[in-house]
Amino acid sequence: MPQLEHYGSNEDGLIWGYRFVPGQPAEAVGSEAVDAFLADPQARARGEFLWLHFSLANQASRRFLANRLTLPEAFHDSLGSGVGSTRLELDEGALVAVIHDVLFDSTFDASEVGTTTLSIAPRLVVSARLRPLRSVEQLRTAVRNGQDFRSPVDLLAHLLRDQASVLGDIVRKSTARVDQIEDRLLDNRVATDRKELGALRRSLVRLQRLLAPEPTALFRLLNRPPAWISREDVIDLQQAAEEFSTAVGDSASLVERVKLIQEELAALVNEQSSRTLFILTVVTVLALPVNLIAGLFGMNVGGMPLASSPHGFAVVVTGLVLLTAVLAWLAFGRRAD
Repeated sequence: MPQLEHYGSNEDGLIWGYRFVPGQPAEAVGSEAVDAFLADPQARARGEFLWLHFSLANQASRRFLANRLTLPEAFHDSLGSGVGSTRLELDEGALVAVIHDVLFDSTFDASEVGTTTLSIAPRLVVSARLRPLRSVEQLRTAVRNGQDFRSPVDLLAHLLRDQASVLGDIVRKSTARVDQIEDRLLDNRVATDRKELGALRRSLVRLQRLLAPEPTALFRLLNRPPAWISREDVIDLQQAAEEFSTAVGDSASLVERVKLIQEELAALVNEQSSRTLFILTVVTVLALPVNLIAGLFGMNVGGMPLASSPHGFAVVVTGLVLLTAVLAWLAFGRRAD
């Protein structure tokens, strides 16, 4: 048997392949074993199935998928599609799933999203990706550690639960960050948090769209599953859907919380701006009498009042002080009320 546990793909674009036999650890297989397995009628009777994982970076993988395997047309169409919602649909009697994974931080963007397309049939699971996904690697680790999978749908349910776990971890990390921002909000330190909150909110909304399965398609599948999906597999998918629903609900709640904090920050900034504008206005008003009198008495014309009085300066200053005091009382007294 050729060595299969290596990094990269073989000449057919296959990264790894496993043969599952009920009650036994999965056995690594190569692409040359696919035809013999699919031609063996006893393999299905024994409940055996294959999982083949391909690299789309190897051009040979597309030829192998098109010429050697009978896969739904939706699977081939999804290989070249852009990043969208996680999909799970029934096509030509097989399940076609498009799963996403992300490397999340505050500068998350769609270029950091990895996508894996899967075709799940009674005897064959085929997955293909351009870049490695953490959730798929975690599933492979479980397989290599000897975890028993009774069916292809059991594999899919495990992968969906891993995706729900990814979204849950992101929500927990984001919640911790929002808690820190909220603590600073209580201390009225809002210098840099508005931009960060906006980026976090946009990222969470995009992650919900990328990671959460389309509810309509998923519920349709759960309500009317194909005949080859057992009752136990349907229950596993329902549990995975419930975990996803919980994670999405927590994410939506966090988005609403971020929205409320943004509104509170905006109110604080507006209040600070109003206070600053009020102070500038009051200073301008209080300085108005001084500027006005200085301008009038600075004119070099005849008939200037109090010009010959020995107490003229004291009279003018006293009048200015009284007038300024009245204006200050009118401004700050009414402000206090």
